[in-house]
Amino acid sequence: MAPTTRSHQSTPVPESISTAVSPSLGGDIKQRPREGSRSRTREEVWDPKYAVDLAIDENVFLFVPNLIGYVRVITAAASLVFMPYHPKWCTTLYFVSCMLDAFDGMAARALGQTSKFGAVLDMVTDRCATACLLTFLTSVYPNWSLLFMFLITLDFSSHYIHMYSSLVTGSSSHKTVTSDVSRILWYYYNDSRTLFFFCFANEVFFVCLYLNAFWLTPITSSFPIPTFLVNTNYALIQQNPKLFGYLVYHLKNLTWPQVVGLLTFPICAGKQIINVVQFWKASKILVGVDLAERQTARREAALKAQGQQR
Repeated sequence: MAPTTRSHQSTPVPESISTAVSPSLGGDIKQRPREGSRSRTREEVWDPKYAVDLAIDENVFLFVPNLIGYVRVITAAASLVFMPYHPKWCTTLYFVSCMLDAFDGMAARALGQTSKFGAVLDMVTDRCATACLLTFLTSVYPNWSLLFMFLITLDFSSHYIHMYSSLVTGSSSHKTVTSDVSRILWYYYNDSRTLFFFCFANEVFFVCLYLNAFWLTPITSSFPIPTFLVNTNYALIQQNPKLFGYLVYHLKNLTWPQVVGLLTFPICAGKQIINVVQFWKASKILVGVDLAERQTARREAALKAQGQQR
């Protein structure tokens, strides 16, 4: 039996009764109230056993976007193997995994093979790869280890709470954010190119920090500093010789990872701000849902008390 979308029943079903038979018997889809389900209706909650049985009917695991996702996992894991001692292979494999992040989404939309499994696989791969890279950076830059641990925590917590708030409010995707909820998140998620640009530049900055520990050859070894920049006849240079000497020293010793890192740092900082906004907005949504449920519970208790008085 082909996967079936949510069906809506015309009448409520008692809490103790499942609404259909097993899919192997060709019956209706099987949905039942689950213990602990707070915000979704009976028609929106799937029976776990039915979902497991249905998974064999059409192999979502072998959807093309998910196959790309598995390659992402393999290349990301391989990059971690090379990370301590082979920066070129590590960087190549890491960026292959990052670039495939764009292609799996394109394949999903083109082939009509979007799936919740694929979306979660994609997010888990992103979060774990970034966390592993930042963990390695704590050993390379021990004085900044607290900052890297904070970034790992912010990345995981903001995405988890955002995903959970999306599920609670019944959103079809965690990327479905309206401008009235957050204009920043709407701009971020509404355009796939903007999303990819921020995520990719964020990873580039962290990879540049990683390469900075291995790449010691300055750019000036291939591209000498123009002579007019170091002309000591300028009055400004003569008035500030120490400052000029400091700038020239660092300019002569700049490496490619440092240059690219400086260019991508503002975008990385912007990505962290987006994570903070995402965490805060999702927190407010969950608090709002809690308050709505408490109001409903009080209203039902008041109606029940009025019925008993009669």
